Amino acid sequence: MNLKNLTQLFSLRDLRNAALGVGVVFGGLALTALTLYAHRTGDVQLAGIAAGISLIFVLLILVFVVPPLARNAGREAAQMNLPFEFTTGGAVMIVLIVVVGFSAWNTGNNLLFLVLSFLIAAMIVGFFAGRIVLQKLDVKMRFPESIFAGEPTPVTVSLGNRKRLFPAISVVADVRGKEREKSIVADELHAILPGFIAKRLGRPPTVRRTLGHFAFVPKRGTEENKVEYTFPNRGHFLIKNFELSTRFPFGFFRHRRRLPARETELIIFPKITPFSAAHAEIPLDAGRLTSAKRGVGQDLLALRDYQTNDDLRRVDWKATARSRQLTVREFAAEDERRVTVIFDRLLEHFGGEKLPLREKLAAEQNGQPVVISERFESGAAVAASILAHFSDERAEFRLLIDGNGSEFGSGRAHLYDCLKRLALVEPAKNITEPESQFERISSQRGDSHTFYVTANDTETLPADIVHSLKIIRF
Repeated sequence: MNLKNLTQLFSLRDLRNAALGVGVVFGGLALTALTLYAHRTGDVQLAGIAAGISLIFVLLILVFVVPPLARNAGREAAQMNLPFEFTTGGAVMIVLIVVVGFSAWNTGNNLLFLVLSFLIAAMIVGFFAGRIVLQKLDVKMRFPESIFAGEPTPVTVSLGNRKRLFPAISVVADVRGKEREKSIVADELHAILPGFIAKRLGRPPTVRRTLGHFAFVPKRGTEENKVEYTFPNRGHFLIKNFELSTRFPFGFFRHRRRLPARETELIIFPKITPFSAAHAEIPLDAGRLTSAKRGVGQDLLALRDYQTNDDLRRVDWKATARSRQLTVREFAAEDERRVTVIFDRLLEHFGGEKLPLREKLAAEQNGQPVVISERFESGAAVAASILAHFSDERAEFRLLIDGNGSEFGSGRAHLYDCLKRLALVEPAKNITEPESQFERISSQRGDSHTFYVTANDTETLPADIVHSLKIIRF
């Protein structure tokens, strides 16, 4: 463990707050011991001073120690399958019950006891009403075949209520799952922390995505909502289960119930964008190759004598005048468009976009979208856009990553296979034997136009390979 690298996990503010919190706690314990000693020795003045200072320390503990602990406890509780949790309104209600109950006990005022009974009754009714709402509910969600990052995705959510007497009111439907197999900072944690600590902190969190709210579902009825949800980044989302929750009727509790779901992996394709001015030099008719065979292309292949079945529109009148015989033009056939897209996942430098380790870890634990490199994401989007363009042009295309890829193909199914690989690819800091890799790629080019999408300089590559590629930097 490198102590110098620990500054990536803890800022000076974190260390200051931790030291202050520890000091306040131990100071409060010392004052408590001093107060107890003063009471036992009968020193009233010392006991009063110690008690007053202890109250100050209690306030400091409430300000500096309790909030961070509460946030961490809330984050851990969200990962646990607890049937309910207190809301802010519920916490305020508990405080009111304690205050009113203490006042009623001390004063014996019947009116305070009446108010206390109303408060307790409201808490009890709210608790059991919320539990009843979530009983005997079934949820189904349908996602489309293709999901693209940054684009609204239509999702159909249906909620069925099997209760015979009670409707379901104000129910929120969430889907829970994991966005990656390991934390985005797992490798960095293993480099600076002991193995067991890094393994604990490097677990990917289970994130929750809200997809629907049902205000009212009648008894023995089913309601269906069509919503749009936007996945911010490419990747995959592995559905683990569904979670239904409600704050009905008073908002004192947030009741929740988790329902099992068939483990399903959603693939989020990279964002597809039109070619921008930066990519205007890309030949939009790339891949169209001229064949030596006769056909209906636009390139002239030969001139020959007119035959009975020839189209008169193909007669070359100038050649006919010179030869004094009807002469027609023959055109060369055009082969299928064939395009190869090579995506270089080597990314040695992240530049200034790299967030501190502690910020990435905190954002990931809070369910916020985090990526390794925005630059790499833009490169994946460029490669995906090229593939989508030539797919729309009905060209044959393929994607090569690290020299490996599929055969040439066309159509929507082949496009989705390529986009899936781009959705799951991760940047690499080093790739072995890049020269042999490019030699292999060059031999695999065949009769296709090749686009090389990279973030690195190409000066070290062989000149013949560079000239045979259409290089696009991101």
